[in-house]
Amino acid sequence: MRIDKLLANVGFGSRKEVKQLLKTGVVKADGEPIKDPKTHVDPDKQQITVNDEIVEYREYVYLLMNKPAGYLSATEDDYQETVIDLLEMEDAVYQPFPVGRLDKDTEGLLLLTNDGQLSHQLLSPKKHIPKTYYAVILGEVTNDDIVAFKQGVELDDGYVTKPAKLEILKAGNQSTIHVTITEGKFHQVKRMFESVGKKVTYLKRVSMGPIVLDENELKIGEYRELTEDEVEALRMSQPIEL
Repeated sequence: MRIDKLLANVGFGSRKEVKQLLKTGVVKADGEPIKDPKTHVDPDKQQITVNDEIVEYREYVYLLMNKPAGYLSATEDDYQETVIDLLEMEDAVYQPFPVGRLDKDTEGLLLLTNDGQLSHQLLSPKKHIPKTYYAVILGEVTNDDIVAFKQGVELDDGYVTKPAKLEILKAGNQSTIHVTITEGKFHQVKRMFESVGKKVTYLKRVSMGPIVLDENELKIGEYRELTEDEVEALRMSQPIEL
């Protein structure tokens, strides 16, 4: 990798700014100064330093966020805050993006990465990666709804959803539920309940594949890096049928 790209990727400025930094001679590889921005280095085999401080370089970053309501699942927006605005600069410099999306008013588990291959794998319709949501429903959720969701319901545009698993946590005029789906149509959970005459008033994603949100660990708006085992578990995720 070119030294100018590496330094730009980890937050030392634009390519132009990095070029000026290199001219000062403070950038070194294994103790030898580098001034040519085209110089190729291997951060896995060489020690790269700037002002004698070791540069930690990672090709990919994998983050688990407890998304708050009010933020867009996007990398940028001219008028509204996005989940990227919640990241520390040391993580934002890797230019991660949301894996899929949560609606602006939906909270909970959101994965962010710059690993396009893994993101594609997790979002592929062929993989059927399960996503579980906790929701508060205006209207009493019944066993009939459980059966309907298991069979697949017809949305307002005529699309019939794949089977979903619906679990009633608390019944009543304001029910609480868990619902697990394996696809990600626009506003899908909200539209599924609308199809059976009910309304979602609160929605939070609590798991995606093998990754489960622990709210004792991550408060709303907080995030952490996934462990190597968690990343590997995501890579090994297999299709499921509900």
